[in-house]
Amino acid sequence: MAEINTPVCTTLAEVRQALVRSRRALVEAAGREGLRIAAAGTHPFSHWADQEVTPKTRYRNLADDYRQLFREEVVFGCHVHVGFDDREAAIQTMNRVRPWLPVLLALSANSPFWVGADTGYASFRTEVWNRWPTAGMPQAFDSRAEYDRLVETLVATGSLREPTKLYWDVRPSARQETLEFRVADSVMAVDEAVMVAGLVRALAVTADAAAVRGDPDPRPRPELLRAAKWGAARHGLEADLVDVLAGRARPAAELVGAFLDEVRPALEEAGDLEEVTTLVRATLDGGNGAARQRQAFRRSGRLEDVVDLVVESTAR
Repeated sequence: MAEINTPVCTTLAEVRQALVRSRRALVEAAGREGLRIAAAGTHPFSHWADQEVTPKTRYRNLADDYRQLFREEVVFGCHVHVGFDDREAAIQTMNRVRPWLPVLLALSANSPFWVGADTGYASFRTEVWNRWPTAGMPQAFDSRAEYDRLVETLVATGSLREPTKLYWDVRPSARQETLEFRVADSVMAVDEAVMVAGLVRALAVTADAAAVRGDPDPRPRPELLRAAKWGAARHGLEADLVDVLAGRARPAAELVGAFLDEVRPALEEAGDLEEVTTLVRATLDGGNGAARQRQAFRRSGRLEDVVDLVVESTAR
């Protein structure tokens, strides 16, 4: 398992350049060790029982605290940080982005296989990850003070060792002045990572603007949010998705279109509309990572060919 990070970026061109540079360096370094790099939410056939734990205090503590849950947690995500210099604004934005997080998950879903079998899910990583007691969709908060009190209580009761182990789908970062989006699977291609980053920033800008205007916060029921996220993890883009704000099911492509309409002003303001729209349409037409992995498996019936696809897409 390897993690790469970009520097702080202000444009999608900078994101793309940083990702290409980082991935190339990682692929070349791995190659010198006789290894290959694959970006996906899960490995199609590698077994969790065969993995070794990195000998660091952080990971030893996780192993001690969570035992079997930790041992099986061989999953990989794509996290996007959006800078906020106003901590109160970050909380109000977090409240308002939640209805659209299942759509981001459906677009990025890239983990259909687990220990050698097709799980029937587009993002089985999501289901494995949701078992953490501090994972999943956050509730809404009235203020940053309310959020901080909850974190303090979780730490004081031994429910968290430290704030960095709050693993929600979106959260204020404990280390940077950012709002961190954690719902997406690790995606194969640089194009897909750029798409996720562009959508996330536009969603954050849109939600922040709504809070500044004083628009009503919809605060959907947590049960509906949970159902919408499960549906996105189960089906990806290949079935209806739950429109949380309308309270009904809609074809995936239709809801993705509504998402683009929602964030269109922010995309236009950043100069990202054409690029992000093109990348989203390519995903709708060619399938998300989960669909492409399954296509590779159907062609040959070999999970090794699925890994080859992921490796090639990662390095391209």
